[in-house]
Amino acid sequence: MSADALALSADALALSADGLALSADALALSADALVLSADALVLSADALALSADALALSADALALEGIAKFNSLQI
Repeated sequence: MSADALALSADALALSADGLALSADALALSADALVLSADALVLSADALALSADALALSADALALEGIAKFNSLQI
């Protein structure tokens, strides 16, 4: 019986080690997901900034077009 109990204890210890390794893997995956989320947030901010730049350029182009039309009316 003592040998059986020792074998069961060794099995339980091995299962605990496996559980600990799986927990560490899950933690690493969570950290990776957090980094990817942060990267996605930065890319979204960059895309928003580019959209704002494009909108400003469109407004500038519209203003230049208006100036050109006004100047053509004065000739």
